[in-house]
Amino acid sequence: MLALSFGIRKKAGRRIDPNPATSRKTPMPTALVLGGYGLIGSACCRSLTEAGFHVVGLGRSRSAAMAAAPNQDWIFRDLSALDTEAWKEFLDGADIVVNAAGALQDGPRDDLEAIHATMLAQLCAAASPDLRFVQISAAGVSPKASTEFFRSKARGDAYVAAAPCDWVILRPSLVLASDAYGGTALLRGAAAIPGLLPEVLPDSLVQTVHIEDLAAAVVAAARGAIASGTIADITEKEARPLPELIRKIRSWQGFPESRLRVRLPNALLALTGFGADAAGHLGWRSPLRSTAIAVLRDGVRGDPGPWVAAGGILPRDLDASLAALPATRQERLYARLYFALPLAIAALSVFWIASGLVALAQHAAAASALAGGALPTWAVGTTVIGGALIDIALGIAILWRPWCKQAALGMVAVSGAYLTGGTLFAPELWIDPLGPLVKVLPSIGLAIIVWLAVESR
Repeated sequence: MLALSFGIRKKAGRRIDPNPATSRKTPMPTALVLGGYGLIGSACCRSLTEAGFHVVGLGRSRSAAMAAAPNQDWIFRDLSALDTEAWKEFLDGADIVVNAAGALQDGPRDDLEAIHATMLAQLCAAASPDLRFVQISAAGVSPKASTEFFRSKARGDAYVAAAPCDWVILRPSLVLASDAYGGTALLRGAAAIPGLLPEVLPDSLVQTVHIEDLAAAVVAAARGAIASGTIADITEKEARPLPELIRKIRSWQGFPESRLRVRLPNALLALTGFGADAAGHLGWRSPLRSTAIAVLRDGVRGDPGPWVAAGGILPRDLDASLAALPATRQERLYARLYFALPLAIAALSVFWIASGLVALAQHAAAASALAGGALPTWAVGTTVIGGALIDIALGIAILWRPWCKQAALGMVAVSGAYLTGGTLFAPELWIDPLGPLVKVLPSIGLAIIVWLAVESR
């Protein structure tokens, strides 16, 4: 794999001939895909490659890029930090640019204005007239939308519409794919809750689009089959209430229909959004954040008419999309564990912080339990207090997204040390009626599950 650092080599024959008979004779066109390792970006990369484009991805995360497409060419830079001169360098040699980069809500690593608007202003200022730009926006964008996500997307779309190059703006509705991130992952998790089916926002109407239909639309735009200046929603025709969508997803997953349906009040959704926003400051990009809830409350709708009028193919409906996505055992397991993982992290945090605080408050009693062993008196006190501080530190660290996996491994290591030390110096704790050492074993298992389940994105 060639990891490019300073732009794309200039290629002869920059324009793409939309006529398949003559396009075979032209050099392979180059497509630069921004955010090429995301859910939408990676699908675009695959489809463009299959369509005969030389694809180069651009993004800031090397680990995410290697997980998505290790054999593809990549440029690793922070998109929001590039100025016009840097964009001129990266655009040199590119025939098509596809922008699949985006974020849901402002956070420690995400700046909506920078990634949705400022970045596009700099890029469009660097674009040459013979460049074709495909902007992947979102259905429902408007300068007067209720969320900054849509408002910032609208500002970005305006920069694209004023660019001197050829451009097409595609606005997908809720994207369904075999992978599950963001809102689709949330709906899959909600649909798979054992024993009940949540009734959420019954007045919200949602339309969907299959990821392959969206990627096909991007390829059509990249080939020049869609006229420059086209702004179109990429979506199925029919909209349905959100509870109906959740029921259809549950049926697709293969779970029995639940007779217990629980209506979730809006106040609880608002409280959930507040908690998820707080978790966002710890690095967790939860789809339960207030922006996602507001988007679902407003509905996710679009009009496929302009896309069909521009020569595009009407995307398949929800039933056809679900039929094209096999609901495997892995899908059901993922959906059932979706809400279990944050509960496991919270439980570990509470357990370790509480055990540390109890040890500090009762250090004399804890020290006496070890005093009869082979450790000297000074070592007993140091071990109890030091262990308590380590417990608290690990309980806090597991809540910080960048440290979660390391903290989980630290819990396993420290628990192993406690078991070893207890066995050597206080073996009677194994038969203590309260089982202080026995109870460490399930904590180790839970920490291992968290370590395995939390992905680095």
